[in-house]
Amino acid sequence: MDHKKRIVAIAFLYLRRKRRRSVWVHQILRGRQQQGECHRLVQELRLDDVLFQQYFRLSKGQFDNLLGRVGPRITRINTSLRQAIGAAERLAICLRYLATGDSFRTIAFNYRVGHSTVAGIVKEVAEVIWLSLLNDFMPIPSSEDWESIAEGFYHRWNFPNCLGSIDGKHVVIQAPPNSGSLYHNYKGTFSIVILAVVDADYLFRVVDIGGYGRTSDGGSLYNSAFGERLRDGTLQLPEDTVISGSDHRGPIPHVFVGDEAFPLRRNLMRPFPGTNLPREQRVFNYCLSRARLVVECAFGILSSQWRMYRRVIGVSPATAEVCVKATCILNNFLRVTSLRGEHRVSNPNPAPEDDTNVALQEVSRMGTNNATREAITIRGTFTSFFNQEGAVSWQDRI
Repeated sequence: MDHKKRIVAIAFLYLRRKRRRSVWVHQILRGRQQQGECHRLVQELRLDDVLFQQYFRLSKGQFDNLLGRVGPRITRINTSLRQAIGAAERLAICLRYLATGDSFRTIAFNYRVGHSTVAGIVKEVAEVIWLSLLNDFMPIPSSEDWESIAEGFYHRWNFPNCLGSIDGKHVVIQAPPNSGSLYHNYKGTFSIVILAVVDADYLFRVVDIGGYGRTSDGGSLYNSAFGERLRDGTLQLPEDTVISGSDHRGPIPHVFVGDEAFPLRRNLMRPFPGTNLPREQRVFNYCLSRARLVVECAFGILSSQWRMYRRVIGVSPATAEVCVKATCILNNFLRVTSLRGEHRVSNPNPAPEDDTNVALQEVSRMGTNNATREAITIRGTFTSFFNQEGAVSWQDRI
């Protein structure tokens, strides 16, 4: 009896044993260099600038520029067993995923490679894009950089001493296994959070990516390296300055602007809460809203440029995080190379005469979110400025 059981067990294990590969590379995949999308369609698209940009979201010059920056780090060596996928094709696969959000399997069929190969390429190349462009297109702002940003906000959006617009964005992902409610947000979806500081030219200056979806914008700021450095005063912010034409108000701190989700701090302004507000407070809320909506527009540009944000990202949170980082740095890369081809962009153009469109690590415990008297006083100073010498001609009509 025991002998029969042993024979049955051996037979069962034999039947369950994985079938050995019959071929090393599938016959269809062997035609990659003749029939693959990178070797046929992409080469034809190079004859048409408009179609090429619609396909990759980059112009031919920008694609070649980016390839020159990341190519040496994503190049693989051919072996006696197989020919490696070239750097240009690896970059094309990654950009195509970011531009469409298609499944890895769909892209694998188009480019005639394995879907697991696509998964590895997307994560690796996205990380290389982030690391290769970071120092040139999203460096840590110095004191001079902050002053340049503040000048841009004053000229374009009429908000003096503003260092950037700050907000959070939920990136919808597929529910990670065994994650409980960590990634479940108030919208009923699963997400990771982008916390971003944007300048007056829609460039991302600081990003913190990967926060749990259940965390509020204020909580994301508190837990971020940027929030820690903002609290301990190590961001190299400019000294308090006197606004031109407002000498009687004395030096005023430089501030970031955010919505109601953020706390009121010495260097962080939020609107007055409530609906039935005095005229002076409503004017302040309007002026703050004009400056704050820059970050909303930047997120809109990001979602329009990279269509992966319009789908549920069906990858792990770690892969989603590196893809989001790549799109944020690519946003800066595209805007800088398209506008001026410079490292920094500052637009000194004055604001229009009429504008009716409003629409780093472990941290120490901070206590409550109650505003300090100093922060309330600073907001009061900005309120007086916007209602007097800093008033714009159209604000009474809004």
